[in-house]
Amino acid sequence: MKKKGLLIVISGPSGAGKGTICKEWLRRHPNAVLSVSATTRPPRPAEKDGINYFFKAQDEFERMIEENEFLEYAKVYDNYYGTPRKFVQQQLMEGRDVILEIDIQGALKVKERFDKGVFIFIVPPNMEELKRRIVQRGTEQPEVVLKRFTSAFEEINFIKRYNYVVVNDKIEEAVHKIEAIVLAEKCRVDRNKPLIMQLQGEI
Repeated sequence: MKKKGLLIVISGPSGAGKGTICKEWLRRHPNAVLSVSATTRPPRPAEKDGINYFFKAQDEFERMIEENEFLEYAKVYDNYYGTPRKFVQQQLMEGRDVILEIDIQGALKVKERFDKGVFIFIVPPNMEELKRRIVQRGTEQPEVVLKRFTSAFEEINFIKRYNYVVVNDKIEEAVHKIEAIVLAEKCRVDRNKPLIMQLQGEI
């Protein structure tokens, strides 16, 4: 029997390095996949349906909401964004681990609907480093930097709603920690019931 994959939910404040960690994880684990979101916004040049996003018409997206086909969704300005339940479940059933990089509000909604996921909160080594990373991007106006930094303080209060916290001081070490978490999760008794039943049957 093929073992199910894990849904690994990654969140954290802006500047914590979530995207870099996810890219490095996927590079090391080619059998894992990044969750593909659905959206009602039109595709940008070079974006492909099913790879960058599942592009949906608004009436189709709203039908999917009514039929409970999303693990989470939100409306940002005039467009919907959501995590399709079917895509995630299909990948998990095929034995692939699924990485979902998502904001905190979305992660908590996923947790309500899929509590078997592994919820990991990424933090910087300290708040001064977080501020340095945001400023170093050089793409934000001072007022935006302040807003992101203030949001980070508020978001860190949600750590207790997650299963694990990983400090991202060095990418290599942070990825190693997530690998250790995933390995431990895959060894949990409640994730290995078929094996346990088989062993019990042989006694």
